[in-house]
Amino acid sequence: MKIVLSDNGLHLRFAPLTLTRPVGNLRMGILTNDERWKQFVPNAEIFYETESYLQNKFQGTSKWDIKINANVIPNQELVDQIQSLKKNTRLVINGICIAEKGNAIKDEVEFNGEAPLILDQRWDLYQQNGKVLTADFELITQGRKSQALSTSNTIIGDASLVFLEEGASVEACVLNTKSGPIYVGKNAEVMEGSVVRGPLALCESAGLKLGTKVYGPTTLGPHCKVGGEVNNVIFQAFSNKGHDGFIGNAVIGEWCNLGADTNSSNLKNNYSNVKAYSYETDQMENTDVQFMGLMMGDHSKCGINTMFNTATVVGVSANIYGGDFPSKKIDSFSWGGPNHRVVDFQLEKAIEAAKAMMERRNVPFTEADREIFEFLSQHNR
Repeated sequence: MKIVLSDNGLHLRFAPLTLTRPVGNLRMGILTNDERWKQFVPNAEIFYETESYLQNKFQGTSKWDIKINANVIPNQELVDQIQSLKKNTRLVINGICIAEKGNAIKDEVEFNGEAPLILDQRWDLYQQNGKVLTADFELITQGRKSQALSTSNTIIGDASLVFLEEGASVEACVLNTKSGPIYVGKNAEVMEGSVVRGPLALCESAGLKLGTKVYGPTTLGPHCKVGGEVNNVIFQAFSNKGHDGFIGNAVIGEWCNLGADTNSSNLKNNYSNVKAYSYETDQMENTDVQFMGLMMGDHSKCGINTMFNTATVVGVSANIYGGDFPSKKIDSFSWGGPNHRVVDFQLEKAIEAAKAMMERRNVPFTEADREIFEFLSQHNR
């Protein structure tokens, strides 16, 4: 079965995370949405309907069986109804297209059951992370047995809500499952002295450094390393916050690095709802959200002691440093910060830096990656 996950024209709504990936490849909970569909439909081939500059890395197809709204987080009931659709029929929820079977749509049916989560804004990723993480935990661990948990740990709550994959290591930590499950992926490590309040997803080969404080719902994607204090944060993959400092209500892309003692505000001093930069309108927009921290695109970095204002948005391959608050909207391929002249990060230098970081994890920087960098630098995204 060929499944296409469609951005539905909302590519820029989820930027800067989606400047380098389709909506269907965003991570929240434990899984990316394409991984989640593979869990539900193991025989499926997953393709993407996304921006043309992304299609060499995230391939599309003109021949598909089912097209699915990539903003939808599936549950079993939804999957069953999609699979049972008659050919050339569309499935909708309150007028929103969820899925289409066939490419000559003639009929439309309303979803009947518990409505799935439909992402509408980028901040939904962290706001709904606990709900999705708990559902993913049940999906992944059902019928399976956790690796043994060391007796050096202190468990608060239900110990069955801690699941360790093969090779996971957790020693001398406090694990609280009263608010949700704690998932520790293959070869992941929680170092001594860490205090974790679930829900938490620590994906394959990710790690919490010594004495890390985690307030769920938090997700660390594969190969991410985090220390200090985090609250309701999602790291996509291969990114680091290895030292003290706080970030909360935030989403960090891939291949990012936050320098020691980086801190991000997630609440305004007057407790009002935040304004945040929109890539759709290219301006600051009012939101209905009170808590919002840092949103950072792939391959961006910040130096030690960086301070981010509430709801700061950072593009792709930016390098930020300085002793004061930088702008709340930081362009892709920019270099500098407060008290320093901000200049363009030259494309070849940016690619060189990306290659150097990726080579440390034995991941190649491909020609498709170069094409994405070239497009973003040329189009000032």
